[in-house]
Amino acid sequence: MKDTVIPSTTQQKKRRVSKNKWNMKRNWPLHLMLLPALLLVIIFQYVPMAGIVIAFQDFKPWKGLTGSEWVGLDNFRFLFKYPDIDQVIWNTLVIAFFKMAAGLVVPFLFAILLNEIRMMAFKRVTQTLVYLPHFMSWVILGGILLDILSPDGGLVNKLVTALGMKPIFFLGDNNWFRFTLIISDVWKEFGFGTIVFLAALAGINPALYEAAEVDGATRLRQTIHITMPALMPIAIVLGTLSIGNILNAGFDQVFNLYNPLVYEKGDIIDTFVYRLGILNGKMSFATTVGLFKSVVGIVLIATSYRLAYKFANYRVF
Repeated sequence: MKDTVIPSTTQQKKRRVSKNKWNMKRNWPLHLMLLPALLLVIIFQYVPMAGIVIAFQDFKPWKGLTGSEWVGLDNFRFLFKYPDIDQVIWNTLVIAFFKMAAGLVVPFLFAILLNEIRMMAFKRVTQTLVYLPHFMSWVILGGILLDILSPDGGLVNKLVTALGMKPIFFLGDNNWFRFTLIISDVWKEFGFGTIVFLAALAGINPALYEAAEVDGATRLRQTIHITMPALMPIAIVLGTLSIGNILNAGFDQVFNLYNPLVYEKGDIIDTFVYRLGILNGKMSFATTVGLFKSVVGIVLIATSYRLAYKFANYRVF
């Protein structure tokens, strides 16, 4: 019997290089298709990163990046001494956290309920209706909410007054504004989140339910012991990955719904930066706040990926 010849490390490397070249020649049209998207990412994501230097300058637009005075970390020191920054960060964390929690729990429960429906036509119509708001911008939804939540003749307040209560200024009362943001965001997005859980439900082996029925398990018991455990891994993944967005409380929504009456409870980091940088012309300070948010976001994203791998064995790389 002849001895098996094991190729050397050099030969293995040459084979891998040759195989990679062959794959590149074979798949060059696919790489070419990626080029426009790659250019867009470079132009709109990486090139603007040169503007980070503004956070370390007393930036004057007429002097440009090279002519503005360098101030080092002065903007960051001023950031943490700014009177409103603590409240702005707290607002962002509270709004983002409750959006994430409700945006995970509501689709989870709704997917389970939708999965129990046996009338396929009704099930599809329901899924389509709850999915539609996801495609509407907050510019449109903001106008709709301003009308239906208006204290002067809004549909919701008509129902409130019909029950014998006083009209509620949902978008002008600090005690109600956060609640309105969270509920409206869940209403808009839970249909999209439901699709993820429905996809996970489709992967459950029907034999598990059949065996449970043979053992006399009710539908509630099957849901508790089969359906919910099957959904928990994807729920853990979604929950941990959403940690990276804890500082993104939804600029589009807040910007279209808030007003000076609710700055105390509704002003978030993104709207704060917008007012400082665009309206007040404090570009250096606004860039400093944005850079602070980005650094914290990177740390949270790295942490969330680590948690997703630890608790759900989920890895991107």
